[in-house]
Amino acid sequence: MQQSDDQPAAIDVALWQYPQNEGDEKRWMRSLSSNERERAATYRFERDRTSFIAGRYLLRQRLGVHTQTPPDKLVLVADAYGKLKVVGHDGLQFSLSNADGLVAVAITSGCEGIGIDCERADAEIEAAALGSYCSPDERRWLDQLPAGEGPRVAVAFWALKESHLKALGVGLREDPRSVAFSWQDGIPVMVQSGEPDRQWHHCLIESGSQHVVALAVRSQSGSPGIHVLTFQDDSMPSE
Repeated sequence: MQQSDDQPAAIDVALWQYPQNEGDEKRWMRSLSSNERERAATYRFERDRTSFIAGRYLLRQRLGVHTQTPPDKLVLVADAYGKLKVVGHDGLQFSLSNADGLVAVAITSGCEGIGIDCERADAEIEAAALGSYCSPDERRWLDQLPAGEGPRVAVAFWALKESHLKALGVGLREDPRSVAFSWQDGIPVMVQSGEPDRQWHHCLIESGSQHVVALAVRSQSGSPGIHVLTFQDDSMPSE
């Protein structure tokens, strides 16, 4: 998935509403590394363990397609901030997110940074929590929305911010309030010092489920082309 410098970056996004039963989980485990299987065993709650296993399974399946490598042969290493890389494929950028019942993976080789985040659309966010990640302008915008729209938009703000911080490679070590968004013609645009940053591209992706999915891409070659592949329930993300 290579392109010249003057072509928009190509982004592959995979969304999977994975089944939750023991038989599938055992099958997915065969693609994981020994370290990943050991980490899975440390999760106290079954829901969290299944989400982790499904996430690494989807990630390895999609990276296997891009690198033409068997998923169980891929070597993933984490940097000091926990951001994963594929050994031998330094130019490949990718991001993974898990939320109750959904896994999202974004992959590209044509941009400087990429981050994806998925959240339950019905997540309840208290007013005090809004102040911990929303800028004053964002809070004012939320307050002006019609009744009933605010909660989902608040979740969208959170997902946009987390996807951006993941694309930077710092995650929530950075204050989410350092990233602010406005909406222009229905599209989220990051604003810094009052002006949009045209090297960054953000969007919300239709998930086909009760989740909000946000993608952040840093690219100097224009707005990226995004291809979304959706798997549901018992369909398996393998090729």
